[in-house]
Amino acid sequence: MTVRTRFAPSPTGMLHIGGARTALFNYLFARHHGGEFVLRIEDTDRERSTDAATQVILDGLDWLGLNPDQPPVFQTSRQARHAEVAWQMVAQGRAYLAYDSADELKQMREQATAEGRSGRYDGRWRDRDPADAPPGVAPAIRLKAPRDGETVVHDLVQGEVRVGNAELDDMIILRSDGMPTYLHAVVVDDHDMAITHVIRGDDHLTNTFRQLQVYHAMGWEPPQFAHIPLIHGADGAKLSKRHGAVSVLEFREQGFLPEALCNYLLRLGWGHGDTEIVPRDEAIKLFDLDGVGRGASRMDYAKLTHVNGVYMRGADDARLAAEILRRLQGQPHLAIGADSAARVQALLPHLKERAKTLVELAGMARFLVHPLPLAMEPKAAAQLTDEAKAMLASLAEAFATAEFSLPGIDATLRAFADATGRKLGQVAQPLRAALTGSTTSPPIDATILALGRDETLARMLAAAR
Repeated sequence: MTVRTRFAPSPTGMLHIGGARTALFNYLFARHHGGEFVLRIEDTDRERSTDAATQVILDGLDWLGLNPDQPPVFQTSRQARHAEVAWQMVAQGRAYLAYDSADELKQMREQATAEGRSGRYDGRWRDRDPADAPPGVAPAIRLKAPRDGETVVHDLVQGEVRVGNAELDDMIILRSDGMPTYLHAVVVDDHDMAITHVIRGDDHLTNTFRQLQVYHAMGWEPPQFAHIPLIHGADGAKLSKRHGAVSVLEFREQGFLPEALCNYLLRLGWGHGDTEIVPRDEAIKLFDLDGVGRGASRMDYAKLTHVNGVYMRGADDARLAAEILRRLQGQPHLAIGADSAARVQALLPHLKERAKTLVELAGMARFLVHPLPLAMEPKAAAQLTDEAKAMLASLAEAFATAEFSLPGIDATLRAFADATGRKLGQVAQPLRAALTGSTTSPPIDATILALGRDETLARMLAAAR
């Protein structure tokens, strides 16, 4: 048997962080077992489904590197197949035509409530002759669900879960307008797509009882189910915007690397000893459902930020430089030129040691692409006294002919300090202010080398005026 998993989001909004973790678990489980991972867009809610939301899902999965093994399947493209199965069930006596009007259903529920009974459908058309149908009423198709015994889910995460069939009614599988219901369409699609494992949030567990009844009615072998606990905020409440970012693309804009977010989500509800940093190839080797816990996970943004810092320090400098320039592009008062990428990349080994997100990293690198005059922080401006300005003018003369390498820059600074009777810090601090507009920066020799001789001299002389 080839393991086949699916991620099946509804395109009615953003790709939530919980959905991203579900996609990740499906992807890793399939890869771990040498199987296939597919994507199905469940767009049967035509009023709320949008092309924009579909694109957000596709963009989010692409950014996370969770690419399916075939083009996405859109559920609406399979409506004829859903209807075919529903009518097949009618022909086999596993479903029936129900001619209830909306008013009748409303009255039935109101009467049940008044009598202290459940408002579940009472099966009034279950064994009734369709010849009794009122004129002009299009029927819905309802599943003829078992009334005795239990429906049992052997869940790979939650264990064995049971519900009495008396608690379930004859659900609609095809509406009177010919549209399939979600619970029916999902079963048909999972069967036809040969899905072997349904891995999803535990908020779908109650749906599984009904879906199993459709499998049984059709005589189909159901997939194995694994219902993953949801993600909560740090306070234990359902994760929402008040806790911080919840959309995958929000995390992208806030400066998180996709591999860091995936690593964090992997460890959010799944464990393998004390291992914290688990790269993708290692995750594929290790991941299985027996490591998924039953309790809800709590989102820890500080932990995610720490993990992101670890991944940033190990990331390729050219890639980070491109990300930084993308974030700086279009910001006011900046000049992204042909040499900008080289400047940023040259200083990245020092910059990324202190940054935890790409947003922080871009902020630290901003001075590298700021044209003259530089924006000066108040503490930096205070460094540029008349004495410091005169010193910078003299230092510029020394650098005009200096060997432009890290050893050469360091030697020039030390020789200048010795020749003028200054400590190295008395030279470096005004120089740092002149070059960066700040009192903090990477090592001054590395900063000078990244800026290049011409830009360094220009900034020194501009500050000396």
